[in-house]
Amino acid sequence: MLQRLGRALTACALAAVATLVGVTATGGAAYADGCYTWGRTLSSGMSGEDVRQLQIRVSGYPGYGARITIDGAFGPATRSAVIRFQQAYGLGADGIAGPQTFNRIYALQDDDCTPVNFSYAEWNRCNGDWSGGAVSASTARFNALVSMWKLQAMRRALGDVPLYISSGFRSYSCNNAVGGASSSRHLYGDGVDLVGSPSFCRLAQQARNHGFSNILGPGYPAHDDHTHLGNSPGQSWSAPTCGI
Repeated sequence: MLQRLGRALTACALAAVATLVGVTATGGAAYADGCYTWGRTLSSGMSGEDVRQLQIRVSGYPGYGARITIDGAFGPATRSAVIRFQQAYGLGADGIAGPQTFNRIYALQDDDCTPVNFSYAEWNRCNGDWSGGAVSASTARFNALVSMWKLQAMRRALGDVPLYISSGFRSYSCNNAVGGASSSRHLYGDGVDLVGSPSFCRLAQQARNHGFSNILGPGYPAHDDHTHLGNSPGQSWSAPTCGI
């Protein structure tokens, strides 16, 4: 908590200095970050690892039924996602990622690159080294990271309400122990089950706007007590009780 407060205070201090000297920063790094520091303003047509890192953070803002390809190329879908991210946080919505946008991202992430409201520990209660699933440990961990950022966007859209995770990554042995489907997205690291409030239907309905291609909820067999979200290759939405 102190670390997050320190980052927020730093961002405020930098903004105050810029105002006092009458300078509007349009490029360069906002300030050093323990996870990743952007060193240039990003806009349409650009490419590189910095674009890819940005895409991970805005992957939860693709628009209804859409997804962003995390490929390091700043195309129209990335620009639209940046605009939605900027709108969500009251920033100038021009689709260009500069210091204001990066400062907001820095305030939203911990030094291990996870968003502040989610963690690897709560996502992986099964096998601490992320092995034993359908993909390599590094891939499972990366898939989980992307899903966390999608949840962070969904959390914002729901009014910054807490989202409660009952199950995330599973190895095959963990998946078998709980009776999970043989093709479960939990085995890939991106699957997550949500419980508590908001209602399961509200969660399933909202998830359609945040890049989740696998949405299962009330009315789907064995899903009346939670909402499942994941990132399957094709779209599979089913929560009949919720009109999905």
